[in-house]
Amino acid sequence: MPDWIRIVLNSAVLVVVLFFLTKWLGKKQLSQLNIFEYITGIVLGGIVAIHSSTLDYPLLYGLLAMFVWFIIPLGIEFLSLKSKKVRDFTQGKSTVMIQNGKIMEDNLKKERYTADDLLENLRSRNIFQVSDVEFAVLEPTGVINVLPKKASQPLTAKDLNIKLAPKKEPQTVIIDGKVMHEGLANMSLNLNWLETELEKQQASIENVFLGQVDSDGQLTLDLYDDKLTVPAPIEKQLLLATMKKAQADLELFALSTKNEMSKQLYEKNSKKMKKVIQLTETYLQ
Repeated sequence: MPDWIRIVLNSAVLVVVLFFLTKWLGKKQLSQLNIFEYITGIVLGGIVAIHSSTLDYPLLYGLLAMFVWFIIPLGIEFLSLKSKKVRDFTQGKSTVMIQNGKIMEDNLKKERYTADDLLENLRSRNIFQVSDVEFAVLEPTGVINVLPKKASQPLTAKDLNIKLAPKKEPQTVIIDGKVMHEGLANMSLNLNWLETELEKQQASIENVFLGQVDSDGQLTLDLYDDKLTVPAPIEKQLLLATMKKAQADLELFALSTKNEMSKQLYEKNSKKMKKVIQLTETYLQ
């Protein structure tokens, strides 16, 4: 067999093996790496590179080396789940950089961080003044997480004692012109509902690149044909308008009727509807 074919075959085998080893090691390998995971990634990549570009060593040696570097991290990961001491040794500990609004200079020196490094990391989190920071910690992955002072944090609905309606994650119901039945089922919807909504927006499934349903049951579409415009969902606004019309009709009926009992009934229900509108108007607008 020619050498170039052997190299191609070796490379293909090693890439497939590396893919599955990385997959089995878990998603942490693909995110921010700690020291040991960083070393493991370099070594596995080096093994694949060496045995993909040369025929000086049998392929079996490369597979054996990869297997060893798969077993060791897997074993250490298992021990780390069982023991905090092992976890602290292999993954490292977090280091406090700012505490109670004060910079911990000794910790900065320990981690070989300069003031410029600290300021750069704070700016990456849209914090340009150290005095706005209550607490900052350097994680073992090298990321600095920051807790701004209360006065520098944006207001939330909880701070203002505003109750908001719960929201669920949006579900994708159309991808590449094909219906995603799982997304419809997650929203307790069916194909008939989807076809009705598409008809309202004058769109066909085949022309939809992406379709999503939000927690309010509104369908938003992105079409293949960018020249076509899709009307924005107005279900909530229509519901609010219908409720206001119903309340106005009840008031009108109360004014126009001569029957005192009917008049009181209309006025009572009009007040109820007005209260419902006041409670839901912010949400429906």
